[in-house]
Amino acid sequence: MMKHMTGTRKEWLAARLELLEEEKALTRRSDELARRRQALPWVRIDKEYRFETDEGSASLADLFRGRSQLLVYHFMFGPDYTAGCPSCSSIADGFNGIVTHLANHDVTLSAVSRAPLAKLQAYKRRMGWTFPWASSFGNDFNFNFNISFTEEEQRAGTIEYNYERGGHAMDATTVVPEPVIQLAATCGTDVPTYARDRPGLSTFVIEDGVVYHNYSTYARGVDGFWGMYQWLDRAPKGRNETGVWWRRHDEYGKR
Repeated sequence: MMKHMTGTRKEWLAARLELLEEEKALTRRSDELARRRQALPWVRIDKEYRFETDEGSASLADLFRGRSQLLVYHFMFGPDYTAGCPSCSSIADGFNGIVTHLANHDVTLSAVSRAPLAKLQAYKRRMGWTFPWASSFGNDFNFNFNISFTEEEQRAGTIEYNYERGGHAMDATTVVPEPVIQLAATCGTDVPTYARDRPGLSTFVIEDGVVYHNYSTYARGVDGFWGMYQWLDRAPKGRNETGVWWRRHDEYGKR
């Protein structure tokens, strides 16, 4: 059991006020980082991508749905998966409500995965989700944004993810971390198949009919969207975890 000190209300208040200053400093730093993200150069996207959506075939520009900004969550659901990644699924559990607010602020949030549309639609029904989700099956969108990789890249050890080569747990070829093995099994795949898709977020803007790429983040860069961890980081015992404890929301209580 976790051990923790106890104290008086006066001692607690003194410690809390000291912590408050650190929290305020972190907030100001976060605000500055947000400004720097928005100040990144826009890179024009000249390549034509075609996606499959609930409304039919769509271009990257179509995914904006008439708005000027597009946030793409790169959801780990490869063509050979039998179900979406549990980690991405727990993140996506927070999308249904937020997409409405974003849509009314000129921003579209859409997930994109390599699995065929029929798989995504079936899983979406299972999870009770309504947010936009496009299939990039058959195109190289995910590969071009360094979120999906080929078997050849795996074998050659040339995967570059999160702006570095071979720095992620899913790149391990000798001693594979147990959480990666567990997560792969929940998706009905072996580890190499599971690891060819990764999580991330990419943002785009459209101006005068031209689409530009503004920002991408990967790995722990998506922690901020993982709602349960924002709550756990404020709970008395914090994350308090030793492995993969989370499941898809309809799997709790099942053996």
